[in-house]
Amino acid sequence: MTEEYGLLNPEEGEGEDFGDEWEEIDVSDTEADRIARKRDREFAEFRKRLKDADQFKVEQSVFDDATFAAIYKLVQDGHIEAFGGPISTGKEANVYEALGEAGDVAVKIYRINASNFQQMREYLEGDPRFEGIGSDKKKVVLAWTKKEFANLRRARSAGVRVPRPIAVERNVLVMELVGLVEERARRLAEVDVENPETAFEVVREYMRRLYRAGLVHGDLSEYNLIIHDGELVVIDLGQAATVHHPNADDFLDRDCENVAAFFSRQGIDVDPADLRAFVTAPAAD
Repeated sequence: MTEEYGLLNPEEGEGEDFGDEWEEIDVSDTEADRIARKRDREFAEFRKRLKDADQFKVEQSVFDDATFAAIYKLVQDGHIEAFGGPISTGKEANVYEALGEAGDVAVKIYRINASNFQQMREYLEGDPRFEGIGSDKKKVVLAWTKKEFANLRRARSAGVRVPRPIAVERNVLVMELVGLVEERARRLAEVDVENPETAFEVVREYMRRLYRAGLVHGDLSEYNLIIHDGELVVIDLGQAATVHHPNADDFLDRDCENVAAFFSRQGIDVDPADLRAFVTAPAAD
C-alpha cells in the first residue's frame, strides 16, 4: 500500500480486548442543567451576549436555556474560547466553528426537537450502553450526543482516522475541526478519486478496525468519508452501534453494499460479501 491515504496506528494499550466491552453512558442531569435552572447573573449575561451575536440571530431555534448553559460550561472548562459562524446546518444538528485551547475546533449542537427522533431511537434501542432510555425525547438526544463522543473515542483508539473528540456537555459535542471553513475537506462523493484501489484498501481496513473495536458504522458511504491533507477521515459516527446490537448485521450489510457500490463505480471489482468477510475476519494470533 502506498503512503497515500495512510493508515493510523492504534493507540498503545487502548486496543486490547475492548471489542466486547462497553461503558455505561449517563444521561442524567449535568452541571449544564443545574446552571440553566439556577440562571445566575453571570450565566444570564453570557446567554444574552451569545444570543445577540450576529451568527445566532437566525439560529435561535437550536438554542434553549440548557443548550446555552452547556456552551457556558464548556467555556468555563476551557474547551471553547470564542464562537465563529456555522459550518453546516441540518435537521438534527448544526455545526459551528469555534476557537479552543489548541486552535480551531468544531462544535456540534444537536436539536432537542430533532426531526429524526424516531430514527435515533431505532439505533439506540438494543445498544447495551443505553438500556432504559425509553421514549423521552430529551434523553434520547442527550444519549445520542454522548454516544457519538464515545464512538469517536473508541474508533480513534482502534486506529481509525476520525475527528478527535474533545468534550461533550449535554447536547453539545466539541471535536477536532477537520479542514478550514474557507477550504473545507471534501466528501469522497465530491472528488475525483485519484487512487481508488488504495482508497478502498484504507476504507475496508477502517471498517475492520471498527468491527474489531466492537462497532459498526451503520451509515457508511462516500458521503461520510472525507479527504483532508491526503488522509481519509470517517465522520458522522453518531449512529454507530455495537456489534451486540440486534440489527448490527443489517447495519454492516448496508455499509458493505454502499462501499462496494461506490468503489465499483470507480472501476474496482468489489463484492459486498467479500468485503463483509474481510471486515469480520478474526484477528490473527
